[in-house]
Amino acid sequence: MGRARKIDPDHLLDIAESIVLEGGASALTIENVAKAAGVTNGGVQYSFRTKDTLITAMFDRWGARYREAAGSAERPEDIASYTAAMFSSEPVARMKAASLMAALTRAPEYLGPVQDWYEGIAAGAQGAERLAFLAAEGTFLLRYLGLMRFDAETWEQISSDIRTLMTAQKS
Repeated sequence: MGRARKIDPDHLLDIAESIVLEGGASALTIENVAKAAGVTNGGVQYSFRTKDTLITAMFDRWGARYREAAGSAERPEDIASYTAAMFSSEPVARMKAASLMAALTRAPEYLGPVQDWYEGIAAGAQGAERLAFLAAEGTFLLRYLGLMRFDAETWEQISSDIRTLMTAQKS
């Protein structure tokens, strides 16, 4: 009798994110994750009992990775560290896009925690800082929802423009 193959939950989350980014939130199913991972549906359900559990894990992992990317700042919740993390880490941005799309199209109850998270990031932002936050989020949504294509150079220029806007606030 062979030894059971160990299933890596992080690998399954990577696959789930790719499925959402390539096929949209409706393409995310336990069956599609299992097929792409080369495991059974039960293998996926061993790590994530339901699709909702999988989506929650996607969202939680993105939040943890964002905090890691922004963690070197004095206050990871501030707009400057948030936008720097978003523009500098393609994997974190892809995680965010996939988890948001999957969560918000799956069930309206995910909207409350997402709204709370955004309100926490933006709390107290005013003037140029508020505009920088909104510009960063707008750019993110345009790119990751596939509404506008940005090459690496343009993405970096936009990031620089937003940093300049935030710096103007402090002057």
